This record gives sequence, structure tokens and C-alpha cells, in this order.
Amino acid sequence: MERMPKITQAMIDAYDEYTHLTLDRRRFMERLTALAGSAAGAAAIAPLLAANSASAQIVAEGDSRLIAEEVTWAAPKGQMRGYIARPKDATGQLGGVIVIHENRGLNAHIRDVARRMALEGFVALAPDFLSLEGGTPSDEDKAREMFGKLDRAVTVENAVATVAYLSELDWVNGKVGAIGFCWGGGLVNQLAVADPNLKAAVAYYGAQPPAESVANIKAALMLHYAGLDERINAGIEAYKKALEDGGKTYELFVYEGVNHAFNNDTSAARYDKAAAELAWQRTVAFLKKNLG
Repeated sequence: MERMPKITQAMIDAYDEYTHLTLDRRRFMERLTALAGSAAGAAAIAPLLAANSASAQIVAEGDSRLIAEEVTWAAPKGQMRGYIARPKDATGQLGGVIVIHENRGLNAHIRDVARRMALEGFVALAPDFLSLEGGTPSDEDKAREMFGKLDRAVTVENAVATVAYLSELDWVNGKVGAIGFCWGGGLVNQLAVADPNLKAAVAYYGAQPPAESVANIKAALMLHYAGLDERINAGIEAYKKALEDGGKTYELFVYEGVNHAFNNDTSAARYDKAAAELAWQRTVAFLKKNLG
């Protein structure tokens, strides 16, 4: 029996390039085969690099502590759809948190993250930013292709409309923050630039906004980066300088030795439990401080 090769950093880097830059699966598999030493090894490793939609959820869909449902709301160029969760036993209004997905769209994992956030004492809304294109498809490669064609200005407008919708719900105290991962982390940064009503923004390994736009940010920021994520980390210093020059309120953490998407527990090769738990603890405390 052929033993599965060890997953190396080069393999993880190849997957990151495939999912964020090239979207060419054939070339990715050719490269992975060369790194693994065989086609069989590459076929065994590829699912470990990808997110596994069948992975166990942290908070079950029907958790009795929560009220969760599908919702829609108006955006400038159409109707947004999403998933909202809140604590069933809440006696007063709570802070609202927008949970923004990766470039795979609104999937089971992000719905799970929204439920986790709701159990921390927030009204958590996970929008589908492919709503205007018909919604997130089940095929992740198709979803990533769709994200590459989105109009960024329209996407930011949809995010601003989502802040307005969430802030006006009866269960929400009027204060709204956002947390995003990967593609969603980049959108959180852009939302902070675009919407002065956003109170708190948490970006996990998200692309930074142009330095000249940072002056517009009003929200408090928390920025989480993976130490091995060279592609995203290349923009950290310029972002830090712009934030400091502008006197912005921010906290920035780099988790050494971990990869891009370290928070995604459905990806066996990239998930880092210790870093994910520490970042989550920091995130929840930050959101409670700014949205309470």
C-alpha cells in the first residue's frame, strides 16, 4: 500500500495560489502531483488542503439555545439573502455582527460561525454576497469563479446596506460590527472605509485597503494575520503606517507558524486550533467592548 506523503508548506502554498490567484485546477493538480511524487498521493492530499463541507459543526443547526432563520433585505441593486442567528433567552437588545464568508460563499461552515457568534451574545448575520448572482452554488470552484467576476463597488454597497439592515432590527442595539475571513476579511477592511456607521471591524487574513483611503475609517479595528501568509502579509506595513498616521484605533496580531485560513476548522491541513481559539477569544472580547 502506498503511504500518503506528508503535507508540506509548498503544497499549502500551491493550494493558496490556486484558490486565490489562478483558479486553474489542472495546473494545481499537476504541481501537487510533482510535490507529492505521484498522482495517487496528490489525489489523497488535495481533499485535506480543501475545506471539507462534511466536517462536524461546532454548533448544531437546531441548537435549542438559538433562534436562526433565513432572511432577505434590500440592497441598491437587488435583494440580499442571508442567515441570522440570535440567543433565544436574550432579554434586551444586543450588538449586531455581520459574519462575512470566504471566497466560497455562504456555506455550512460560515453558518456555523454565525451560530457560534450568536452564542457569544450577539445577533449574527451571515450574508450571501453572491445573492445578486443567484446565490452560492454547491460547487466551490464555481463559487470562486463567480467571486472573480463580482463588481467590487456593488459588493461594498451591498455590505453597507447590510449594516443598515442589521442595525435597525428590533433585537439589535443599533451598534453593528463585522468579522470576515480571507475574501471576507478584505471586504471588512473595505466596509470600514466605506461606512462610518460601522462600529467595529475584525479582519482575518484580509487584503488591506489602499493607504489613501484609511483616513475614512471610523470603526475600531482588529486585524488577524497568519505568519506564513506571505501574499497577504506583504500589505501589513503600509496598512499599519496609514492607521498610525491617521490616529486610528486598531489592534494587530500575527500568529507565527500558521497558514492563511488558520481559523477554518473544515480544512485539515491549514487549521490551527491554538491560533484559532486565541484569535476568537480576542475577537469576542473586542466586539463586546465596542458593541455593548
